[in-house]
Amino acid sequence: MHLDMTALQILAVLLLPGAWCQSNNNNVVVEAKNITIPAGSEAVLPCHSPRMVWTRDRLKDRQRVVHWDVVRSSPEYSVERVLDMSPGARQRVYNSINKGRVFLPDTAFTDGNFSLVINNVVATDKGVYTCNLHHHYCQIHQSIQIQLNVTKSARREKRYWDGEKTVFVVLLGSSVVLPCVNRRSLWREGLQEDQQQVAHWDFQAPGVRANKAERLVDLYASGERRDYGLLFAQRRMSVEEDAFTLGDFSLTISDLRPDDKGLYSCHLHHHYCGLQERRIFRLTVVPALPPAPTTSPRIFQNDVPEPRLEEVESPHVVNVILPEHRGYFVQHLGYFLATFILLAVIVVAVVVLTRRRKKREMDFELRRYDRGSMMSGGEMTLDSTELRACNQELRACNQEPLNSDFKNNLLKERGMAKDCNMDFEGKMWK
Repeated sequence: MHLDMTALQILAVLLLPGAWCQSNNNNVVVEAKNITIPAGSEAVLPCHSPRMVWTRDRLKDRQRVVHWDVVRSSPEYSVERVLDMSPGARQRVYNSINKGRVFLPDTAFTDGNFSLVINNVVATDKGVYTCNLHHHYCQIHQSIQIQLNVTKSARREKRYWDGEKTVFVVLLGSSVVLPCVNRRSLWREGLQEDQQQVAHWDFQAPGVRANKAERLVDLYASGERRDYGLLFAQRRMSVEEDAFTLGDFSLTISDLRPDDKGLYSCHLHHHYCGLQERRIFRLTVVPALPPAPTTSPRIFQNDVPEPRLEEVESPHVVNVILPEHRGYFVQHLGYFLATFILLAVIVVAVVVLTRRRKKREMDFELRRYDRGSMMSGGEMTLDSTELRACNQELRACNQEPLNSDFKNNLLKERGMAKDCNMDFEGKMWK
């Protein structure tokens, strides 16, 4: 049952604004809410609109303004304010040359005629004039453009439409009226503006059609107020007195009852500006909440509080043994293989470097031996047979009888050594 009610509330939130918008095409629904509040409490239905703070100010209605501007093409393109005017103030002429020569009718905001009058037209009056009408609170801006040309020939005076704006060709020294007329009540003082701003609340009970809704209260910007029904008479409903000053038109309902549920709508109208806003609230009243239980304070004998015994629970320690993962052995085996491969690479690198170094030393010795065999006149080599013969002769020269005299032996040894050396050198040089 609870789920069904929730689904119905969701559908109401999604479909209710569309149904309300279709029910009344004249008003624009800008807000739609479902509000649920317990019975006996106070409900506040918010209705805020800063745009409705449009009462006539104390400065004699400065909300509406008219001003004329001119754009000149020579000597340079420039924009100049000619004059401006509001209902509660005198018109201001910005250039001293135009004072007494350029003006607006004093009844402009009464009859809606904002035409610009220029007397004694001069050559510098040539340009594009713009009539601007502003309503600051309604945020309405209207403008009319008119081009003024000056001529010295009376035959050339004319007035025509160039496709974008009206063109006046005026004789030098004459007078001209540039028309700007808007007779809407928005710009005229024929109707009091504060009587055109209205806010009212309506109540539609369950099962009652929209055109049979009950009017609760009417509020006017002028300060007038009209209350309807018994709820306001019983002071159970209220709206702030300064609603148009603060823009707060919220409705407060106190001491809610089950028969207060239904649709509440806040309507805001401004007939000058054409504003029509509507805010709708579906109020649901549920049974009052039960009162919160209150516990009476405990009274101890002899004002001595009972000792508080707290059982301290000893902590429980649970040992959890997690089995080793299957990849644990494979992981360590991978570490071992990686270390072994690294050592093998280092050993192979050392062996290769050592062999290369030994080979370089052998090559160096061979080159050194070949370099010592070279001679300046050419490379001379001895045959093995000649080297053997020389060695035998040296041995024969050295082998002499030892029984000769010491002195004679020395002399003989020297002589034989000399002869042997000479023979050896001769063979070397052959």
